[in-house]
Amino acid sequence: MQKLAMALALGAAMISTPVLDQDGQRGGGFMQRDQTRAEAQQRADMLFQMLDANKDGTVTKAEADEAAAQFEAARGDDDSGRGAGRLQRMIAQAFGTSQTLTLQQFEAQALARFNAADLNHDGTVTAAERQQVKAQRQAQQPSGQ
Repeated sequence: MQKLAMALALGAAMISTPVLDQDGQRGGGFMQRDQTRAEAQQRADMLFQMLDANKDGTVTKAEADEAAAQFEAARGDDDSGRGAGRLQRMIAQAFGTSQTLTLQQFEAQALARFNAADLNHDGTVTAAERQQVKAQRQAQQPSGQ
């Protein structure tokens, strides 16, 4: 269980730690740098391994919820759209009505999200593409939400 808590803390650090641009300036954070399809798959695999507490190759909704609760406890009360609140939304979306996910299902979902964000289909999602997808989503939301 301590390994899981440590892995979740590492994940939190990766999400919230700013990166340096090539010129040494602070960037917008881990999710602002370009990401290849292979990196997206690697991140999905890493997250799956963190969530699969009993290492049986299947993540149950209960395992994922427990990991999110530990992550939230490790971060404290800060839920600024990152961290546990984001993890809870991702878990709800990933599981839908299912109670279990295999690595293949988890990867397929991650790669489908990657493909949707890779607007020019060059195998890399850039910060500009992320912003464009975000703007498209916001434009599609009914006003008042």
